[in-house]
Amino acid sequence: MEGAVCLHNATIYTGFSVMKNCAIYVKNGKIADVYNEKRFQQKKFSPKVRIIDMCGANIVPGFIDTHIHGSGGFSTDDMTAESILGLSEFLAGFGVSAFIPTISATPEAELMKKIKAVVKAMGKEKGARILGIHLEGPFLSPARIGGQPAEGISPVDLPLMERIYKAAKGKIINMTVAPELKNMRELALYCIERNIILQAGHTDATYEQMIEGMQVNIVHLTHMFNAMRPLHHREPGVVGAGLIHREISCEFIGDGVHTNPNLIKLLIQSKTADKLVLITDALKYAQVTPPADADFYFDKCFKRKLDEVIIGSGITMLDGFRNLIAYGVSPEDAVRMAAVNPARIMQQSERGTLVPGRVADLNIMDKNFNLIDSMIGGNFVREKKI
Repeated sequence: MEGAVCLHNATIYTGFSVMKNCAIYVKNGKIADVYNEKRFQQKKFSPKVRIIDMCGANIVPGFIDTHIHGSGGFSTDDMTAESILGLSEFLAGFGVSAFIPTISATPEAELMKKIKAVVKAMGKEKGARILGIHLEGPFLSPARIGGQPAEGISPVDLPLMERIYKAAKGKIINMTVAPELKNMRELALYCIERNIILQAGHTDATYEQMIEGMQVNIVHLTHMFNAMRPLHHREPGVVGAGLIHREISCEFIGDGVHTNPNLIKLLIQSKTADKLVLITDALKYAQVTPPADADFYFDKCFKRKLDEVIIGSGITMLDGFRNLIAYGVSPEDAVRMAAVNPARIMQQSERGTLVPGRVADLNIMDKNFNLIDSMIGGNFVREKKI
């Protein structure tokens, strides 16, 4: 963005605090300053700076979806850069400033095509920025396959991992694995050397196996409660490990179906808000009508017709954010879960908070947290029509 803009008379959720009656100054795509209204009135701006009165609106950091397969008719399953770029533009209309396209467990030939499509799309976005790749597999447990295709599941295979890494050109940010698999420690060490964040999901790990996984930095859980060994009073399992150990962070799907709202409250009580990450796990036909001949249907979430297994959600991050507030989560904590924590846990230090020096990704919302407009990299989304 060339030039600058100052949004004043707003309540700003920086990610660290709530600042009422404040202003945020954006210059060259980054946040230049955040200050109170009194200081804004005293400041002398260049005539080239656009001044906009927010009339008391809320300004929150842009949402970051770290687990999403598709939405709006676009998907990683399409295996084209054009579809990933379409997803980028679509998500921008729902408050998402950045995302990590998620690739399901897939046979190697298709997996490589999906990876290369994401890599090709990176840097060409007109909407939400593509941060990198999330691999949901292929090293998952057949016992907790959930909606994953069985033909895409594989035992730990380091040569395969090396081929995957090379195809991704170092763009893998996070990877969902089953910690109990043989040779997982070797895979974890490989990923640590390459700064790939491992998270436990689609796993039948026992509590002790989760502890072993934690020793090699597997301390983030994929869609908490779903597709993992549940809590039992004699075997805490993966869920128990997540609730017991404060160092473990958990992502959860905010559609109210995958994770009961009361369990979200339990998560907040058992952990702290800084350990929870809101995701959508949305599929291609989220927000649009699925084809009539599809082998799945939509009823609050997507389910396979064959066996009623839940395979993904149809929500946006905006839906999830507003759901959290409706469940009684404070707006400050909802901001942490939708923006601050995903950026921090995925090591995206330039995003997630509204403080000087960060990329100017923000959402302008009314007093009821309805989305008015967004800014990505200093550019308005709706006003400028990305």
